[in-house]
Amino acid sequence: MRSRRSIGAISAEISKAPAARMKKTPAWRRIARLALLCAHLVRGLSIAAFRYPRLSPEGRDAEKRRWSGRLLSILGVSVRETNDAPALPARCMLVLNHISWLDIFVIDALLPATFVAKAEIRSWPMAGWLCTLVGTIYIERGKRAGARRARDEIAGELAQGTLIAICPEGTTTFGDTLERFHAALFQPAIDAGADIQPLALRYVDGAGRRTDAAGYVGDTSFLGSLWSVVSTPHMTAEITYTTGFGAAGQERRAIADRAESAIAAALRIPLPRMSSTAPE
Repeated sequence: MRSRRSIGAISAEISKAPAARMKKTPAWRRIARLALLCAHLVRGLSIAAFRYPRLSPEGRDAEKRRWSGRLLSILGVSVRETNDAPALPARCMLVLNHISWLDIFVIDALLPATFVAKAEIRSWPMAGWLCTLVGTIYIERGKRAGARRARDEIAGELAQGTLIAICPEGTTTFGDTLERFHAALFQPAIDAGADIQPLALRYVDGAGRRTDAAGYVGDTSFLGSLWSVVSTPHMTAEITYTTGFGAAGQERRAIADRAESAIAAALRIPLPRMSSTAPE
């Protein structure tokens, strides 16, 4: 069990956010954003626990879209589609590169989906509880039985027409590189005869330059990442849609490689470094 951290330790984590970025946003605005965020999370928990279960699938999607859009607005994050969104097929798996804990809310503000996430997210205070209440499929790393159950659950949801979203890198980057995709995550799409829709995601500042402010990478703590976000006056999450394709009858490694190539091309970054043991 983790020991309680002192105020000094928390301050040290917060100080990891770049000082230059922190100076841009007044302290009162950072505090106001955090206060509004806490209130919004509490409201979200209430909706998810009491109202969400009684809504139709369409109503749940609308609630996800509204709530996620409001959360991003509180944090000073806007969402921009760089090209026209395609018409998604009935069975579809969204595939995107992974930069931040914000990614889930960016996608849900546009295309409310059921995310596949690592089991650790379930234990995050408030945010983890909320993700669980509104429907997230968790994968326990290193446990074959758990992975098999998750694969069957994902395939079943796809077959019923649920929009599924995955971040197959299995880790985060700042958006200027791409890690090799885990091919096993595509097996449910093959099993369900679903289509793959790759999305390229990046965060930019007010001048349109890529920014690391949203990054939740390496040793950065959730608290440090959150502070970096609230300390940034404004940033935009840019979504680029690439050409979708069917998964039925394809090898999952080939699907992973094709999705990698599409996202890397859209972001204009190099393909992941090849290795003799590509991740499954």
